[in-house]
Amino acid sequence: MTLSPRFEQTLVYACLLHAGQVRKGTAIPYVAHLLSVAGLALEFGADEDEAIAALLHDVVEDAGGKSRAVDLRQRFGDRVAKIVAGCTDTDLEPKPPWRDRKVAYIRGLESACASARFVSCCDKLHNARSIVSDLRQHGEAVWLKFTGGKEGSWWYYSTLAREYRRLDVCPPLVEELERTLDLFRELSEGL
Repeated sequence: MTLSPRFEQTLVYACLLHAGQVRKGTAIPYVAHLLSVAGLALEFGADEDEAIAALLHDVVEDAGGKSRAVDLRQRFGDRVAKIVAGCTDTDLEPKPPWRDRKVAYIRGLESACASARFVSCCDKLHNARSIVSDLRQHGEAVWLKFTGGKEGSWWYYSTLAREYRRLDVCPPLVEELERTLDLFRELSEGL
């Protein structure tokens, strides 16, 4: 597949919206996560709308709320907006309590479109890989930056993996997430 100029325009837009944001507890520019999620989506067979949604998957949640969702629909169309909506755990500010948001997000996967589930799984795979890397580098201290801590994070990611499997999200992608979670568990238990 060849990406059109629309993908490049989306990347510039995402960079502007996430300017100054960094990955939780790091100095890594947030756009690195967006590029990684889009890269995973493309590696696992995304079409251009899915790749664009991967670049935008956090803009409603972290860069604008409900008004950003309206803007996305106008700029990128209904399909991209629908995918991003399926990847968003809240459009409210302040955000509801962590556990409530995560339970609602997991339940929402049932009604999300297949493309939203796919991009969501790419997002969670990159997050899980980042946690594994942080566990290797920083050990137990990694849990200080997560609201759910070790137990909540394990519950969330393992529950998501089971849901992605049940909902028949791209099997090779889910298998990669499961392998990453095996390392997550192994490293967590070793601490």
